[in-house]
Amino acid sequence: MTGTVINVIMVFIGGSLGTLLGARLPDKVRTTVMAALGIVVLVVGLQMALATRNILIPMFSVLIGGVLGEWWRIEDRLTALGRWLEARTQRWFGNDERSVTRAFVTASLVFCVGPMTVLGAIQDGLTGDYQLLAVKAMLDGFAALAFAATLGPGVLLSIFTILVYQGGLAMAAMGLGSLLGEVTRETRWVLEMTSAGGILVFGIGLNLLDLKEIPVGNLLPAIGVAPLLVAVLTVLGIGL
Repeated sequence: MTGTVINVIMVFIGGSLGTLLGARLPDKVRTTVMAALGIVVLVVGLQMALATRNILIPMFSVLIGGVLGEWWRIEDRLTALGRWLEARTQRWFGNDERSVTRAFVTASLVFCVGPMTVLGAIQDGLTGDYQLLAVKAMLDGFAALAFAATLGPGVLLSIFTILVYQGGLAMAAMGLGSLLGEVTRETRWVLEMTSAGGILVFGIGLNLLDLKEIPVGNLLPAIGVAPLLVAVLTVLGIGL
């Protein structure tokens, strides 16, 4: 839960500053900071991806996960959910850009719908490694500042969404880890899951830098495919 706590603190700080600053934050400052964070996300993703002991496992995990994600249309469903919530907000509050509900819904979607949330919470719950969530917290903190400056203080209410959703994922992963026995960063299936997730995080970095638009949401199943591949190969007695 450490990563979730850090995330909540950063969103609170960013949202509070954004509420005080209003629209006075220069666009060039926002662009520069987001570019810097995008580069950091690329480095973190590469570091995670290199954790693998057999590149074929994360490679097939991402390929299989991508096929499943496209089949289940995860990215399209997430987009549709966002549009539905946006439509409901407009119906209730018209075009009021400073609507508390609109700010809350927008911030909650940005902060909680994405691969970094899922993978980071799982890592934090299983192994106590909150590095990825710490990076996400920096991204969310700056995003909260920008959102609060334009949409209003309702952005701060997204803190409760982070606590319930992201914290819930971390707690669930923690419970799963206790059922599986001792799980560390060096556990084989954790290494391969981390590596597959790192590839997704690298894709997020490319998106943040506007270098390539990658439907990372459709690759999310790779996180679950990687440990399954390790389990199947182990049962079959195939050397890893």
